[in-house]
Amino acid sequence: MSHGQVAGKVALITGGAGGIGRSTAERFVEEGARIVIADVDDRGADLAAELGSEATFVRTDVTNADDAGRAIATAVNRFGRLDVLCNVAGISGALRRFLDDDLRDFDRVISVDLLGVLLMTRHAARHMADHGGGAIVNVASGAGITPGVGMIPYRAAKVAVVHLTRSLAVELGEHGIRVNCVAPANIATEINAAFDKATVTRLQPLPHQGVATDVADALVFFASDRAAHITGAVLPIDGGMSVGTPPRVTATRSTS
Repeated sequence: MSHGQVAGKVALITGGAGGIGRSTAERFVEEGARIVIADVDDRGADLAAELGSEATFVRTDVTNADDAGRAIATAVNRFGRLDVLCNVAGISGALRRFLDDDLRDFDRVISVDLLGVLLMTRHAARHMADHGGGAIVNVASGAGITPGVGMIPYRAAKVAVVHLTRSLAVELGEHGIRVNCVAPANIATEINAAFDKATVTRLQPLPHQGVATDVADALVFFASDRAAHITGAVLPIDGGMSVGTPPRVTATRSTS
């Protein structure tokens, strides 16, 4: 018998084929859960095969209501129920500055990063409300809590995910459903490969390059019974970047 943090739970992870989603899928299985990997990327099928009988894959476009419903049904039909939803799927859109942005990415970014969370959460919460509750964990971004330049549609979507998390925590609590959110920044994944990570890490109080497992561990915690009295929380996972600039940077600036 497994004694992991989420032993015996059934979790659905969107965007589970790569990056933070993949690490989350692997961590949930390590911690005793059975999982459904929901992604448009068919690498999710290979990952499910690697993880064995505790995992299955369903090709899912989170912006499509029918796909969202089918993903939830897959979890229930395969494993008997759904205890946890992790909304990890997301895209960044273009890196253009606002004055140069024709907003061609707006619809797609908002659809994946915000509408996808709404659709998946609605289907999952309907099931959870009828079956004793559950846990929903959203992945926002440091861009959703700290202002910055460029990628404005992405920033707007992630701000919305933060407020959505808190609002749903209020609305769904009566059904025993907890809703929490993590806000990662400067995590070494494919989605932010274009950034100079050494420069960004220098701006953090902790001189540590964040990795996908840092986020996955937080998702497991929020999904577990250890977080039974936590809802509406927004947890930055950013090496302290959202708190302030470290002395080693401000000292350099003052002497330049």
